[in-house]
Amino acid sequence: MTHTYRTALGALFGALLCVSHMVQAQQDGGLSNVGVVQSLILTVAPEALYTKSDFGQRIAREIEAESAEIAGENRRIESELTAEERELTELRDTLAPADFRARAEAFDEKVQRLRREQDEKARAVGTRNEEARRALLTAAQPLLLQLMIESGAVAVLDRRVVLLSVDSVDITEQAISRVNAEFGEGANILPLRP
Repeated sequence: MTHTYRTALGALFGALLCVSHMVQAQQDGGLSNVGVVQSLILTVAPEALYTKSDFGQRIAREIEAESAEIAGENRRIESELTAEERELTELRDTLAPADFRARAEAFDEKVQRLRREQDEKARAVGTRNEEARRALLTAAQPLLLQLMIESGAVAVLDRRVVLLSVDSVDITEQAISRVNAEFGEGANILPLRP
């Protein structure tokens, strides 16, 4: 990035903040909402909003428990399949070749079916995290809109796509507080897992 570009971008953000304060001063006679950032542009970190919220932490605990359960199932299945394979190997010399082949094919099909089932469970756990993120951002939109209105802002941007900003325009912590107050662990966003 060239020095000229950085300077121009910095000047643009400075001008936006200046205009924000002027607009706010006109709107409320120089008074502002106590404890609320006053700016035309606000930023929020969606990842932090999710992971630091009570809802996101609840989902993380559920995913950890589900993952541990799947890992336990995988160990149990592996142990059972190892024993079954050993038994099949021992029967090889006592069975007719056609009988052994039929049993071996049935065993292979069972292994493949169990692998597919366990892979599907693992994928479902992975997609649950993304679904929960989207659900929280959708549920949080009215709260973000309220913060935007209180701040006299015209936009709330994802902090990841903002090249430069001052920390004071980041409303992530206020958003987390409001999300926690409004939704708690978010049973009405996504039901609790039994």
